[in-house]
Amino acid sequence: MPTLQQPLMIVTDLDGSLLDHHSYSWDPAEEWLEQLQQHQIPLVICSSKTAAEILPLQKKLGITGAPFIAENGALIQLDPSERIRLPADSADYETLCHRLSLLQSRYRFTGFHNFTDREVSAMTGLSEADAALSRQRDASEVLVWRDSEEAFASFHSELTQHNLTLTQGGRFWHVMPAGSGKGEALRWLLSQQSGEPRVTIGLGDGPNDAPMLDAVDYAVVIKGYSKTPVRLTRQDLKHIYHTAHYGPEGWCEGLDYFLT
Repeated sequence: MPTLQQPLMIVTDLDGSLLDHHSYSWDPAEEWLEQLQQHQIPLVICSSKTAAEILPLQKKLGITGAPFIAENGALIQLDPSERIRLPADSADYETLCHRLSLLQSRYRFTGFHNFTDREVSAMTGLSEADAALSRQRDASEVLVWRDSEEAFASFHSELTQHNLTLTQGGRFWHVMPAGSGKGEALRWLLSQQSGEPRVTIGLGDGPNDAPMLDAVDYAVVIKGYSKTPVRLTRQDLKHIYHTAHYGPEGWCEGLDYFLT
């Protein structure tokens, strides 16, 4: 088991993990967050949220300037001056939305760029100001699917022809460049780290977290609300823990399990 005295890195999803699925509060995790700061253990956010959403959250958490992974791994910020899309040659958000608009004549779906801030707020429970930040996207689009399962399979196939892929988050589907994802982004980020390698503990609750949880040394699968289970490919079961609690309570439970 890892210890707080080792060089560690905590990699965390936000919604439904560090943040409560309904209230977006992290109050139950305050004690652990303080411990991580006291031991100078980096906290790397790996989320479906946008960079515009993560930056003010980092400030509130006291980790301003730390690297983070946004938009399910389609965007990585190494430091305040360096932000990259993954893969590096992937299309920007405007181009991605244009490609999706060409498919809307054959499939019934709505993207975040089609909604207003008020509509996104009503769907997510975010304030209108925070909903506006969620719509400031750089590399991926969020979809509300309104068509059949059969049409969805065809839609997925067509996206592949455009070098795009789909991943399921806690609430919505996300269209991303092929070759991106939380696992790919985390492995790339770790390859850029200098100095002594850190033992990584990852925490997530949704199907889109599975690649990230497969890429860390120790994985905490937080009990979630998604109907789709979190399926990991790794076989080292002693390095995987499934929590009994949701959200930040489960987040603390996972760190308690591996670090105390």
